[in-house]
Amino acid sequence: MTIIALVIIISLAFSIANAQSNVTRGSSLQPTGGTTSWLSPSSLYAFGFYPQTGGYAVGIYIAGVPERTVVWTASRDTLPFSNNATLRFTSDGRLTVEQTQGRQIDLLDTGGASFASLQDSGNFVLYDSTGRTKLWQSFDHPTDTLLSGQRLLPGQTLFSSVSKTDQSIGVFRLIMQGDGNLVLYPNRGTGDHAYWASNTPTAGPNVTLNLDSDGFLYLLQNSTYFIYNLTQGPGLCGVNGYCFMVNGSAGCRCLPGFEFVNPERWSLGCKRKDTVESCKITDVGTAIKMTNLNNARWEDATYLIPKASTQDECSSACLNDCNCEAALFTGQECRLQRLPLRYVEVIDSESNVGLIKVYESALNNGTNHSIHVKKERQIAIIAISISLISFAVLVLLISGIIMYKTRVWAYKKISENLNVQLFEDMGPRAFSYSALEKITDGFKEELGRGSFGVVYKGIIESSMRPVAVKKLKQELAPEGEREFQTEMKVIARTHHRNLTRLLGYCCDGPERLLVLEYMTQGSLADILFAPKESKPKPCWVERIRMAVDIAHGILYLHEECENSIIHCDIKPQNILLDEYGCAKISDFGLAKLLEHDQTKTSTLIRGTRGYVAPEWHKRLPITVKVDVYSFGILLFNILCCRRNVDNSLPEGEAILEDWVYECYEAKEVLKLVDYDEDVEKTRLEQMVKIGLWCVQEEPSLRPSMKRVVLMLEGTVKIPVPPNPTSFLSVV
Repeated sequence: MTIIALVIIISLAFSIANAQSNVTRGSSLQPTGGTTSWLSPSSLYAFGFYPQTGGYAVGIYIAGVPERTVVWTASRDTLPFSNNATLRFTSDGRLTVEQTQGRQIDLLDTGGASFASLQDSGNFVLYDSTGRTKLWQSFDHPTDTLLSGQRLLPGQTLFSSVSKTDQSIGVFRLIMQGDGNLVLYPNRGTGDHAYWASNTPTAGPNVTLNLDSDGFLYLLQNSTYFIYNLTQGPGLCGVNGYCFMVNGSAGCRCLPGFEFVNPERWSLGCKRKDTVESCKITDVGTAIKMTNLNNARWEDATYLIPKASTQDECSSACLNDCNCEAALFTGQECRLQRLPLRYVEVIDSESNVGLIKVYESALNNGTNHSIHVKKERQIAIIAISISLISFAVLVLLISGIIMYKTRVWAYKKISENLNVQLFEDMGPRAFSYSALEKITDGFKEELGRGSFGVVYKGIIESSMRPVAVKKLKQELAPEGEREFQTEMKVIARTHHRNLTRLLGYCCDGPERLLVLEYMTQGSLADILFAPKESKPKPCWVERIRMAVDIAHGILYLHEECENSIIHCDIKPQNILLDEYGCAKISDFGLAKLLEHDQTKTSTLIRGTRGYVAPEWHKRLPITVKVDVYSFGILLFNILCCRRNVDNSLPEGEAILEDWVYECYEAKEVLKLVDYDEDVEKTRLEQMVKIGLWCVQEEPSLRPSMKRVVLMLEGTVKIPVPPNPTSFLSVV
């Protein structure tokens, strides 16, 4: 019986080890090289080294998403570790970090573990030899984060980090006190100067802070009695959605006229149930109205405050504005906004009224009687119109040919002026191929060629406005006319000072063309790469302004426009400059037109050699981080006023990306610019560091464009970047 029991115990331990991807004694990790972390079974979480300010830290982070998020950090009072440190699971069952000087640090206050496991919950556990007893687990020792299923027990404390890039202990501490009160204190002294408290000091002992799988944070007593609900943070319900409470339970709702993108994942937000191709509704089966959302507030992104002193006037102002999707009436003013609406809240203490524009199909809303009445009215209007037209024709015939021609000429002139006004104010206009052929004088003057097609110069005769007409390659054009027009309207709804404006399009047979605003100064490539004797280079201040402009444009495409767009071909040739030197991104949305599912790896690499992110070649999922990589290379082009590869230079300087890192590592960044330029070395070093972070081979190490903008503007600290090619993916 003893032998049988031993066999069962050994088999059980072996099965647990396989199911949990266990770490055995003798295993080790290093900050760089092939193995930097141990993964959970699904590769969602990783335990190991990650870069932080001044070196590295050891902890648990989310590895399954592009933006790395740290959830637990070991030995925060001894950070940072150097790049030659080694994490070991020793033969006697301890976790230690060894530095080159021979100094050894015990990360955990335990020993004697037989194996360790990082679970898919984010909990790192040390087991005894049976595999059934937990000697230690990270869930019992939280640092600055609670994960789903984790509790903050009485007497336990969460300490804030110094920053997102420095996980050392910061200036705040959140304590679950023994009296049941959850309190946020400054991390100094022992005084009672609290920043915030749950105000539950009478709840008594055994109260814990809990985070459930739906993202709700609450206090429990003895794991059964509900004490206090800590309301959801804004944005949990996603864009165009808001939180509501019913009988102590929280949920998400969509704005009127909207529905969940995915009913199983509220955080993805809501989308419109019905859409229309034009804000001027001519279909009798479609209607536009404004619906109230009382006691509402949301993130202020107002683009216009019209004169409207009443709620009805505010509704009318939004209805008559094609850019308006919602309005917030505060009682004193009317604030018009576009979609998406972020951080929507409906609370009794608010007196604001949200006014949401709703598109409704009458056939789907049981208003057939209304349609019948409208049709009767239209028949009557048509009959009267026919009579009037007949009479007008008779008068014209009697008036004679001269008067007839005069009136026809006047009518055409008015029609042209009206079309010009609509062309300017209402967004993209549909052109025929013959009209664009006339505008461009038979596609005579070529402005340039790109991966998507050829660009020609044209003139709108009625307004004498110059335009750029891009003729897309037919083999790359979308298959369906309706699909193409739908995507054109998506691109047309993007409005930003750093994006070229789409004025019109043509979908005539197999031909697909775009009409864009004409940029007088040409492309960034023309300015940066032209010989010095033919065209002066932009000065240092102008180059920095261009970099910031481009970053803002990419940020808008990624996070701020209604439909997130991955450009996939950021390069100097696709950056155009207007007469004031403002940089604008062109060709955005074309990659989306040509390949609709951007969440999956494409067998056809998009982009231009030298600007293409490594994940394209590795057939990894494509995310917004491919644009971040391309921006990093583009930033180097701007700083150095040269191409990515220049074989006329010495071998060590030929490849721009490698040369930039060599100069940075040697603290000789001034070699990157002309010595006669008035360049501030500190600012140049900052720009180089930002570019090096952007071109990291591992996508998760690259910052988001939001963070890139903050670093460019000097809002956040720029950590020391590693060698871009020294990290391998942890997934």
